[in-house]
Amino acid sequence: MKTFIQPNRKDWETLLERPQLEQKSLESLILDIFEKVKENGDQALIDFAEKFDNSKLDSILVQAEEIEKASKTLDSNLKEAIQMAKNNIEKFHKNQELKEETIETQEGVQCWRKALPIEKVGLYIPGGSAPLFSTILMLGVPAKIAGCEEIVLCTPPGNNGEINPAILYTAQLVGCTKIMKVGGAQAIGAMSFGTETVPKVDKIFGPGNQYVTKAKELVQKFGVAIDMPAGPSEVLVIADETSIPEFVAADLLSQAEHGADSQVVLLSDQEDVIQNCLEEVHKQVSALPRKETAMKALENSKAIALNSIEECFEFSNAYAPEHLILAMDTAENYLDQIKSAGSVFVGNYSCESAGDYASGTNHTLPTNGYARNYSGVSLDSFCKRVTFQKLDEKGIKNLGPAIEIMAEAEELIAHKNAVSVRLNYLKNV
Repeated sequence: MKTFIQPNRKDWETLLERPQLEQKSLESLILDIFEKVKENGDQALIDFAEKFDNSKLDSILVQAEEIEKASKTLDSNLKEAIQMAKNNIEKFHKNQELKEETIETQEGVQCWRKALPIEKVGLYIPGGSAPLFSTILMLGVPAKIAGCEEIVLCTPPGNNGEINPAILYTAQLVGCTKIMKVGGAQAIGAMSFGTETVPKVDKIFGPGNQYVTKAKELVQKFGVAIDMPAGPSEVLVIADETSIPEFVAADLLSQAEHGADSQVVLLSDQEDVIQNCLEEVHKQVSALPRKETAMKALENSKAIALNSIEECFEFSNAYAPEHLILAMDTAENYLDQIKSAGSVFVGNYSCESAGDYASGTNHTLPTNGYARNYSGVSLDSFCKRVTFQKLDEKGIKNLGPAIEIMAEAEELIAHKNAVSVRLNYLKNV
């Protein structure tokens, strides 16, 4: 990690930058994949599985016997852990259900709002070296609570043509209606346009590599919604003299091991805290199975000593991190200073891994500074909220004249007439 001591504020803009991914004409490549999926359907997906995943498939649809086999072979302790996490995630997201009242804005004018589920949603779950079955919980549980009719899951197969057992077990546990052996940009295309086997969905959720991220960005042009702009994972830690360097280092590395393009940032008001934490990082990284990945991420990461803890929060708000960890005994005293963050971890024992897996909050969060204007996935992400209004005779009489005046001022006479014909009708009855 690069270290900066009391940098000048004019240099903050540079320090706030994320690693830039090489685009390599991604857009044209992905649009070409989309065209092949639209033209050839399932066969294109089978061809791409062989090309990109080195996997020969007869069918992309996961069969019931494959799910049953996965359930039998999965370690019972892991099953219990998944169930505990599911329970906590359900509790947290059920608490987000809103019962909105009907409001009378004026005598005779009633307004209300109702949450309706998005009917068909698609979940993209990365596989490979880090099969993110935890993300199935984060997306599948609120989708089920919301009442989504169809929950389609796509995930890349291994070179043996199979899906990781933990992914299959968790998918059936949360109630996914179809599980597909499809990865990459082609999976996003399949869920956007539909194939013989993959249903066309209304909204796509889930993280992925730069190809998946770009594909999600592009499908919005074709009328498909996505959860949020996504990018490489990131964490920012604010540590003071009460922090525990061993804990801080472990938290930094837990994000660094996600990918070479991940970024971790350490802030403190004391140089010795920075130094002690970095020493721990160097100790711990050597023991990680994903050491090479973490080391590459650390090359793009920063440790910054600022003048005060208050200044650390200013920097953090400007960075708008996906994950913000407050490694300090007095963390709760600073919560009002947080303006932008995806998810916050309060105190020395609140490790980021808790939110990633089992505390109950959602780990699908805005990255790359989008925490300034996006929220993480929640129950609302799987709903559309429809407004209703009901005017009775008194309502149209009370409200109508104001509508007529406003419509005429905007020169929208048909709008005015929609009111006038009703008012005239009531004069004659």
